[in-house]
Amino acid sequence: MSNEPSPPPAERGGRDPSDLLQAVDDKARALARRLLAETRFGALAVLEPGTGHPLASRTAVAPDVDGAPLMLMSGLAAHTAALAADPRCSLLLGEPGSGDPLAYPRVTVVGVARRLERDTEAAGIARERYLALHPKAALYADFGDFAFWRLDVLRASLNAGFGRAYALRPEDVLLGG
Repeated sequence: MSNEPSPPPAERGGRDPSDLLQAVDDKARALARRLLAETRFGALAVLEPGTGHPLASRTAVAPDVDGAPLMLMSGLAAHTAALAADPRCSLLLGEPGSGDPLAYPRVTVVGVARRLERDTEAAGIARERYLALHPKAALYADFGDFAFWRLDVLRASLNAGFGRAYALRPEDVLLGG
């Protein structure tokens, strides 16, 4: 195996993946915002401390007032320790229906996770919004090892269906953007 970098796709006889992206339009923005607003569970990908390997886990989510994802996480969870060590992460959101799950739209949000300090206004808003969508979490939301986290969006990748891929900026997916 060579340590030389791979040549660009065009030199390998393939297409540059950026050539396949669609121009971002209002329809793509609306779909991405809807996925952030309506999806209740997602796949959170973090970097494992010590190894740097990807670590993915399922997490419940709720939208903050601007649409950014909010999560309630235990300090005992491996993904929480990973975020404390390196807050870079991504979150895949989208609800598959019957049939081929890859035929349904999904968005991957890339960003930096930020723990919301208990007893702050931001944590109070997050708690209210999160528990409105996940009321059973009230059983443990106030345990000492749990905290609300916000994913500050750096960019997003929307797959709106076959042949409809978009590279989105924060202002494309967040409300008020």
